[in-house]
Amino acid sequence: METVLTFLLIRFAVVAAVVTIVAVILFAIAVRLKRRGRWSETKRRIGPVAVRTADLYARRVGRQSRTARTANAAARLIDHDGDHSS
Repeated sequence: METVLTFLLIRFAVVAAVVTIVAVILFAIAVRLKRRGRWSETKRRIGPVAVRTADLYARRVGRQSRTARTANAAARLIDHDGDHSS
């Protein structure tokens, strides 16, 4: 039993580490784009892709699920034309 718990704990630690590393990398990319003045251009290009992806996800899991509504809201926010991130 102790071996199984140890394995589960190690697996959780590896997953948490990977998620943290991906989040840090995405944050670094966003900061770099912002500093170089390319954030608005990137946001314009990614917006429609994010909306389509969120719509596909919503169709897959059901439009009334909380994650689908959150994904759609985030995609619409990214695709919003009024960019106040300058």
